[in-house]
Amino acid sequence: MDIIIQSLGFKAGETLESFIREKVSALKSDIIVRANVTLFMGPETNPENNYCEIRLEVPGNDHFVKKNSEYFETSVSECVDVLAQMINKSKDINTDRRQSKTLEVHNALLADELNDDEVELEDVVK
Repeated sequence: MDIIIQSLGFKAGETLESFIREKVSALKSDIIVRANVTLFMGPETNPENNYCEIRLEVPGNDHFVKKNSEYFETSVSECVDVLAQMINKSKDINTDRRQSKTLEVHNALLADELNDDEVELEDVVK
């Protein structure tokens, strides 16, 4: 997984960049192609003006999260937590989808055994 870090309006330190790489690398998934991390500061009147945006490029729809807090580290941690939940949810949805198709095929095969008619597996899957 590629991790691209951009800091708009300031120079991010080495410790902040290593913290971001460590946190984003903790997102374990085979489908993540790239992580784009953007850090920027909001208006000075807001005490929680440090923003973090993370876009995970995955096949299909990308996952995107934007959080703000007093410190960049907190914003990054919150973003990673939300992204981990999003990844787990999409995995669960895909697993449920595959399992439902398995049940359909299994039920069709059981019904076929009761009828003893010859049915092709290709007909059942369609």
